[in-house]
Amino acid sequence: MLYEAIAFAVERHRGQVRKGTTIPYVLHPLNVGYLLMKHGCPDEVAIAGFLHDTLEDTQTTSDELRERFGQRVAWLVEQVTEQDRSQPWEARKRHSVTHLQEVQDEAVLLVACADKLDNLLAMEDGVRVLGVELWERFKAPMPVQRWYYFTLADLFVQRLTREPGATLARQMAETAQRVLAPAGG
Repeated sequence: MLYEAIAFAVERHRGQVRKGTTIPYVLHPLNVGYLLMKHGCPDEVAIAGFLHDTLEDTQTTSDELRERFGQRVAWLVEQVTEQDRSQPWEARKRHSVTHLQEVQDEAVLLVACADKLDNLLAMEDGVRVLGVELWERFKAPMPVQRWYYFTLADLFVQRLTREPGATLARQMAETAQRVLAPAGG
């Protein structure tokens, strides 16, 4: 089912690119699934990682995920999907933070943490290439991005205390610090 999830993600994200680049977007969900596999997460968690953006960014439905990948995978993807994309960026992110503070299933936190870690790694590459111009690509300015990622880093470090989550959370927090720490701080 891992290979089916990879093929499904490639098919559904076909033609999409990372913001402000020509890099195929599908590399992001593939990286998320890979991070989860690399850290020893169960297959269903890695599959949810490969599929984590299909509900948010493609025409895929929850029913379709349920039929092809099972109830658990579909539910995990639903848990990391922003529900109301019409809301402003900051409102959506505050809702996501609140949801992740309250969710009781560690697998949801694992998928969310790997997602944010890969986003930060892409930002780190972008900063290396573009410098501060990278932040012009985003809907929210860098200080607000800093709030969001530092808040999530603290949340993941506090909530993911067992392996494989503890290592993922620590890597996410360290990457956030490298990418988003205030200059001179």
